[in-house]
Amino acid sequence: MMPYITITTWEVGDGTDYDASMRNVRDKRLPALKDLGATRVTVVRTSDRTSAAITEWPDEVTRDTAEAAIEAVRVKVHTEDLVRLTGEMRGEVVAEV
Repeated sequence: MMPYITITTWEVGDGTDYDASMRNVRDKRLPALKDLGATRVTVVRTSDRTSAAITEWPDEVTRDTAEAAIEAVRVKVHTEDLVRLTGEMRGEVVAEV
């Protein structure tokens, strides 16, 4: 079985300190995803105010089982860290090197 990946894009609110927001995400939100079964989470800064998060799951079932809890984490990212979700892609890995 191949891993399952989610790629989400995020934007820090106008006037919000990017580094402070990302510190909260790194220290609180990423461990929560790991606790839900994610095997790896990588956050990439894509501009002054945006990031992409690549989350690897062992399989689609693990990710789907965690759906409600993931939504709760996303609400906290939005309300407490002042970062909003701008997009999401997901799917099974079909090739890797």
